[in-house]
Amino acid sequence: MRPHAVKSPLTHGVDGTVRTCRIGDFETENGDVIPDAHIAFETFGTLNAEATNAILIEHALTGDSHVTSGASGVPGWWEDVVGPGKAIDTREFFVVCTNVLGGCNGSTGPSTSVDDKELGASFPQVSIRDMVRAEALVADALGIEQFNAVVGGSLGGARATEFAATQPHRVQQTVVLAAPAYSSADNIAWAHTQLQAIQLDPDYHGGNYAHHSVKPLYGLGLARQIAHLTYRSGDELDGRFGREHQPAMPGYYQVQSYLDYQAGKLVGRFDAQSYCVLTRALRDHDVRRGRSQLTVPGLHVVSLSSDRLYPPAQVKELAELAGARSYTEVETDAGHDGFLTESAKVSQILRTVLQ
Repeated sequence: MRPHAVKSPLTHGVDGTVRTCRIGDFETENGDVIPDAHIAFETFGTLNAEATNAILIEHALTGDSHVTSGASGVPGWWEDVVGPGKAIDTREFFVVCTNVLGGCNGSTGPSTSVDDKELGASFPQVSIRDMVRAEALVADALGIEQFNAVVGGSLGGARATEFAATQPHRVQQTVVLAAPAYSSADNIAWAHTQLQAIQLDPDYHGGNYAHHSVKPLYGLGLARQIAHLTYRSGDELDGRFGREHQPAMPGYYQVQSYLDYQAGKLVGRFDAQSYCVLTRALRDHDVRRGRSQLTVPGLHVVSLSSDRLYPPAQVKELAELAGARSYTEVETDAGHDGFLTESAKVSQILRTVLQ
């Protein structure tokens, strides 16, 4: 598998512009081959002459490569944390953010068209280890032998852990937020309900819905609602919505409206089969698999006090298994999404790690 050469990242676009790196015919852990695979990525800042100031940021399940605005002017999903003068300072660091293999925001995935036909269910299941191996090929193409740090939350945290564990020589520091060493029975159960919601939608057609000119929007929206309940805490939902109804809509609670809104946002921007592929990959995540010893260079682990997807005790287990340099529990009522919303607290941790 030969990566497409990117002679200099700055000659292929400006900060906040999506670019593509072709990584050739990519063989998965299961032995399936994804022909002519490509990974979408964005960069921010300038790679120094020694290529020693690069930071890889890994996005969450339905995220993308647009971590911050850069020159695009379009705010990114971690705008308050990444950028000039921020915790991950793009005046000092060269930030790389890829769209995950199997995703639907520029990288090869189920919604990729080959000969005017979406791959759909023919796109093979990929693992977290497949994802990070693809990202390493992007690093090769950018001329980056070692990252100063790999940082990620949730699915991105699982990817950060695996990137460092699979290729410890390529990472100086690893920052994992709100992610476990492995998915528990509870995590697997939550994933199952989301997958069922999509797969039982009559418009799913075994994952080949594009061939029928339909989309399983109801199922994807329901999956998002199920997931979102694990992303927020009960106290936060009670504090925001209580038992209030929507004005002029008796019987329609504000929290119901909130979940419907979250579902509507996702179905307008995300592919259902990608959601299934990525959910299964995270469901199957186990950094211990096949390893008698776990090495994660410069590991710093962060949990959220009210996280009901990955409770602090589960996240702390990763720190203990891998001998982390630090473990921090952030006090918040925001739940799992605290790694995105608690910008000031997360920024303080990152500044300490990266100084």
